[in-house]
Amino acid sequence: MNISKALIGALSVAATFLASTAPVRADGEVNIYSYRQPDLIQPLLDAFTKKTGITTNVLFLDKGLVERIQAEGANSPADVILTVDISRLTEAKDAGVTQPVANETINKDIPDHFRDPDGNWFGLTTRGRVVYASKERVAQDDITYEELADPKWKGKICTRDGQHSYNVGLFASMIAHHGEAEAEKWLTGLRNNLAKKPDGGDRDQAKAIFAGECDLALGNSYYAGLMITNEKEPEQKEWASAIKVLFPNTKDRGTHVNISGMALAKNAPNKENALKLMEFLSEGEAQKIYAEQVFEYPVLPGAEPSEVVKSFGEIKPDTLPLAEIAANRKKASELVDKVGYNDGPQD
Repeated sequence: MNISKALIGALSVAATFLASTAPVRADGEVNIYSYRQPDLIQPLLDAFTKKTGITTNVLFLDKGLVERIQAEGANSPADVILTVDISRLTEAKDAGVTQPVANETINKDIPDHFRDPDGNWFGLTTRGRVVYASKERVAQDDITYEELADPKWKGKICTRDGQHSYNVGLFASMIAHHGEAEAEKWLTGLRNNLAKKPDGGDRDQAKAIFAGECDLALGNSYYAGLMITNEKEPEQKEWASAIKVLFPNTKDRGTHVNISGMALAKNAPNKENALKLMEFLSEGEAQKIYAEQVFEYPVLPGAEPSEVVKSFGEIKPDTLPLAEIAANRKKASELVDKVGYNDGPQD
C-alpha cells in the first residue's frame, strides 16, 4: 500500500494521540476519530461524560481518516467515527472501516432518510449551503444558485476552495439537477464572478464581505450562528453583522443541505461505550446542544432549531436524495479542476 505524505502526518498525530491516552481497550472510555472540528463537538462530549462518566478521547484529522483506520487494521483503537458530508460517510462504509448497527434507540430517533439502509452510518444534523449577502450593498432578499453565474455579480463573489467538501457537495447537486454540461457552464460563470482566488474558510468569506472585498459568498448556515454568538473573538460578531443569510431557491427546488453523521468503527474495541455515545448523540439532549450551541438543524423529529437560526428565516431543504449528490461528487471535483475554479476569475 502506498502511504501518502498526508497519511504519514496523520499516523504521526495518531501516535501522539495513542501515547497520551488510555490503552486501546479501556473500561469507561471511548475513542473517537473525527473530521468535525474539536470546538464544535466538545460541548456534546462534555455532556456525554457528565451523564455517563465515560471519558472521550478524540483524534481530529482534516484528511486521511479512512486511510488511517485501514492502516491500523484489526488493532485500530477507533470506536466511533464523526464526520461531515454524505460522501465521507459513504466513503467510510465503502472502504470497509465501519460496521452495521441495529439499535432501537438510534433508529427511533433518526428518520429513515438520514440513515444508511444497512445501518453503517447515521445522520445527526443538517446544514444549508447558503449565500451570505452584504446588508449594505445587496438589496435583494432572495436568490438562486443559478443566479450566482449571472454577469451582474462579476467581481462580487467570494468562496472557499472549490475542492472543499462543502462546495463539492453543492456543485454535485447542480450536476444532479442540470446535467454535467450545464453545471460546467454554470461553474465557469461562477468562477468568472469571483472577486479573488478562493481561500479561507466560510467565516473568512463573511469577513471579506465586511471588508468590502465582495458582496456575496457561499457559506454553511451554522457559521453565521457561531459568528453572531462568538464572545471570545468579538471581531466575528462584526463580520456577522455585515451579512444577511439568503436561502437559495426557496421559490423552487429548495436550498442544498448536507449532514453531519456518525458510524461505528469496524473493530471498535470499546463497542459498548461506543453504542452508548451513538445513542446519546441521537437523543434529545445532544440534539438540543447541536441546535443551541452548534447552530445546526437537528434531525430528531420535533426538535427545533435555535432562535438565532430561526432569525435567518425558514429553510426549505432541497429534497434531492443525498445518495444522488454523493454519486455526482467525483464529476463535480473533476469540473472544479477542468474550469480552473481555484485559479479565480479568468476574464
